[in-house]
Amino acid sequence: MANTLVNVPVSKIIKNKSSFEDEPKKKSREDWRKAKELEEARKAGTAPAAVDEEGKDINPHIPQYISATPWYFGAQGPTLKHQRPQPEKQKQFSSIDEWYNRGVDSSKVATKYRKGACENCGAMTHKRKECMERPRKIGAKYTNVNIAPDEFTQPELSMDYDGKRDRWAGYDPSQHRAIVEEYQKIEEAKRQMRAEKLNAEENDEQDSDKDEDKYVDEVDMPGTKVDSKQRITVRNLRIREDTAKYLRNLNPNSAYYDPKTRSMRDNPYAGTDKEVDYKGENFVRFSGDTQQHANAQLFAWEAHERGVDVHLLAEPTKLELLKQEYDKKRDELKDKARGSIINRYGGEEHLDALPASLLLAQTEQYIEYSRYGKFVFTYRSLKGKIERRLDRNMKKTYIRIIILPFMDLIGTLANGDTNVVIRL
Repeated sequence: MANTLVNVPVSKIIKNKSSFEDEPKKKSREDWRKAKELEEARKAGTAPAAVDEEGKDINPHIPQYISATPWYFGAQGPTLKHQRPQPEKQKQFSSIDEWYNRGVDSSKVATKYRKGACENCGAMTHKRKECMERPRKIGAKYTNVNIAPDEFTQPELSMDYDGKRDRWAGYDPSQHRAIVEEYQKIEEAKRQMRAEKLNAEENDEQDSDKDEDKYVDEVDMPGTKVDSKQRITVRNLRIREDTAKYLRNLNPNSAYYDPKTRSMRDNPYAGTDKEVDYKGENFVRFSGDTQQHANAQLFAWEAHERGVDVHLLAEPTKLELLKQEYDKKRDELKDKARGSIINRYGGEEHLDALPASLLLAQTEQYIEYSRYGKFVFTYRSLKGKIERRLDRNMKKTYIRIIILPFMDLIGTLANGDTNVVIRL
């Protein structure tokens, strides 16, 4: 059949539009009016919405420049597929199960050297320069012995954004089974060792008698629970024998208990004379060497303010030597000032204090007197050695008592004597 469009001018082709069936026909005024009314009715909800080829409704409020299908798309009815990603233009990515092959293909092993293979090992997938095997003295090209299997031909993977950042890419879940089995073997070995140990202990108990002290070590600690079947010790949150801090003193005006930090800083037994095992958190801060540490820190700060480069934690030995030297010089200055005042004004005799028993006119020494006011020598009153000396300058009396293990009266008391010794 001859072609009717041969040597036809372009003007005639444009004029004769009816010969092209693919191009849509021009609508009349009546068709435009009906289409407009239908569109308004669909927007108002009085007419059903247009349905695409998949049976889904098309929103009538979509603008025409979006819903209108191009003439070259070849749509047979209303549709929005031209606004969707086209399958032929989508890039295909590798699935999550695809990954590079590992190892070599041991299913196919050559027995003769093949042309183009590696001269060293005989594999077809690489050359001699790329061979990772140990260089042979005589290559497989000449010996035809121990031809190495070929490596797998690696696929070309196309990864998307998530696939390139997948931390578990290429992981074989069956590998985890080996780890589980290893731990199961370890647990089984531990159970056997515990069972053998228990059997050995039971045999020792039957063979020999045990002391009472040995049973003390086997007593369960407070706050622990032992399951005899599984031999597992479970530790509770607290020991039940411990007394909670807020139960030590139920007086609401006593030491404050902070429930958030579970601390009671003050002494809950303040004002009582009984001995207790808890005196508050602050008791630990002000006992032992904590006060010395605080004084050392204060001395380090004061020394640093005066230009001395010293630090408590960095140079503790240097700080201790400086503090000792400072205390020594301070005592020397105090003694020097005191001596200069005594040398100028006197009164050194008033600085020597008497014993507490004479200063307060009280003593624990038991002495009995007769009805006439005389001293009575009894066992309780003369249970010791009494030496009385009269200092004529001080006009004071000093008494010293020395306990002796026996009773032997070898002296008498005489009035007016400057030195009288009584031994019992």
